Amino acid sequence: MSTVVPVFLYHAVSDDPPGWIAPYTVTPRALAEQLDRIADAGLAVVPLHRLVGALRGGPPVPDHCAVLTFDDGFADFYWTVAPLLGERDLPATLFVTTGALHTPGHPADGSLLPPAAMLSWRQLANLDALGVEIGGHTRTHPQLDTLPGRRLRDEVHGCKSQLEDLLGHPVSSFAYPHGYSSAAVRRCVQKAGWTSACAVANAFSSSSDEPLRIARLMVRADTPPELFRRWTQGTGAPVAPFPERLRTKGWRAYRRLRAGLGRPVGGPVET
Repeated sequence: MSTVVPVFLYHAVSDDPPGWIAPYTVTPRALAEQLDRIADAGLAVVPLHRLVGALRGGPPVPDHCAVLTFDDGFADFYWTVAPLLGERDLPATLFVTTGALHTPGHPADGSLLPPAAMLSWRQLANLDALGVEIGGHTRTHPQLDTLPGRRLRDEVHGCKSQLEDLLGHPVSSFAYPHGYSSAAVRRCVQKAGWTSACAVANAFSSSSDEPLRIARLMVRADTPPELFRRWTQGTGAPVAPFPERLRTKGWRAYRRLRAGLGRPVGGPVET
């Protein structure tokens, strides 16, 4: 029987986020309460790489465990999230869009994300030194499954090179922007040397999940406390892996068509 693993996905953590990310933002108080709820449920928070190791045939994860992940690279991770994790001695993985990061005194360049306070490269290096696992989230945050081959490779390979050049060591964990991937995207990710990749699916991961399509549960501003409590108890969502839904394939075809016409659509409707 597979072990059910909630892999929680967060974005910004702020009391006053920009409007575009507000639906996907939790307040610092809400995050603290959710971290305490995880502890109260008896879940051991394990690093993402432990789950990946188990998926690749290594030692199994504990029967009752969870994983914490944060996407994009918002500055509040440095000032708000890291202290909350440190107080509780909890590991987490931070997936960063490298084009959204900046050098102190200079704005970021090349990101498709709307304006927001983002981490600096210096802060990212400090977080790495503190033990936060740093992962890749592409260079500019595009919908990878709509890109031609050369642009896809630049986003996937280029992100890895930038992070490894800064941090001085290999990085192995990747997350798909918007959760969007395809068989071709996953082959590119694997060829670039990433050994795991997180999707969304709004489902539990498990000990039989796919290493290049790890399911996560997105925590939003409107996630009811009762639903979060159910997640910590292993209920309230499907369990991966499962076949790609027909609606997901149709949505991808539509987005590709619109991208080809120069009128892209789509956002964090991640499956």
